Amino acid sequence: MTDWIDLTARAGRAGHDVVGWLMWDPDAIARYEALGVPGGAGWIQAWRLAPLGDVTAAAAAATTYSIHPDVVAMVLDLARGATDPAGVLAVRDASIEPGLEAVAPGLGAQLAPLAEDLWRGVDAVHFGARPLFAANRALPRPDDVDSVLSAWLAVNCLRELRGDNHWVLCASADLDGVEVGLLHSVMVDPDEYGGEEWIARSRGSDDDAVARGWARLEAKGLATDASVNDEGRRFRLELERRTSELTAPAWRAVGEAATEAFCAAVEPYHEAFVARIDATAGPRWMPAARQRRS
Repeated sequence: MTDWIDLTARAGRAGHDVVGWLMWDPDAIARYEALGVPGGAGWIQAWRLAPLGDVTAAAAAATTYSIHPDVVAMVLDLARGATDPAGVLAVRDASIEPGLEAVAPGLGAQLAPLAEDLWRGVDAVHFGARPLFAANRALPRPDDVDSVLSAWLAVNCLRELRGDNHWVLCASADLDGVEVGLLHSVMVDPDEYGGEEWIARSRGSDDDAVARGWARLEAKGLATDASVNDEGRRFRLELERRTSELTAPAWRAVGEAATEAFCAAVEPYHEAFVARIDATAGPRWMPAARQRRS
């Protein structure tokens, strides 16, 4: 009998690999800069927020959850000073196939035949309280359904679905964006990250915000002396399991054979994806792609 929680978690890790490299892709950033954005600054958030259209910075920050609202506002100001959401999405789409081939040669050809199965999973679940998933799902789809672009866009939808589900659970536990970053240190090797605070700080949190985050976690019994304690580790791992549980219906709709095929196609390229992020962004970035496998 299929363990759908485990298979969903596995597919989630593969999805992070397929999508994450784009956040720091030099060619995509160069295309974004060519639109008139100085230095292509803010690309990492601009393409993820573009499907939301012309929303306020506050609404956009609510969808990204752990990114400091001032960072989100800056990204939107830069983008809107040079282009519109359609322009950003055109850069994204033009960057996917050549970029994916450069990082993981041959992977696109394996993903394209799975596109219809992946879209079936996207279309199988409701959109309530899932804004980034819903916004991406509503975008026009490629005419060529069985293309690399089509498969990538479906994977991106499923990745955003997992992210939205995770944020719903975080909100229900009254975790703010700083607490989320501090707790995520449970999922990675803290020695690699230089401690438990790097992830929260990388999203714009300063000393005062981090101190308040620790105080909030300590009040919840999840940290002791500015460090995640055993209960905090148990809580964070359970949060991950519940995220997979909420996301599993989509992968059930994709089907066991197609989900297994997707994971099997992507997993041999994992180290190549991480190496690409190391080369273009630096070590530590994209912690979702560096989760402990135990």
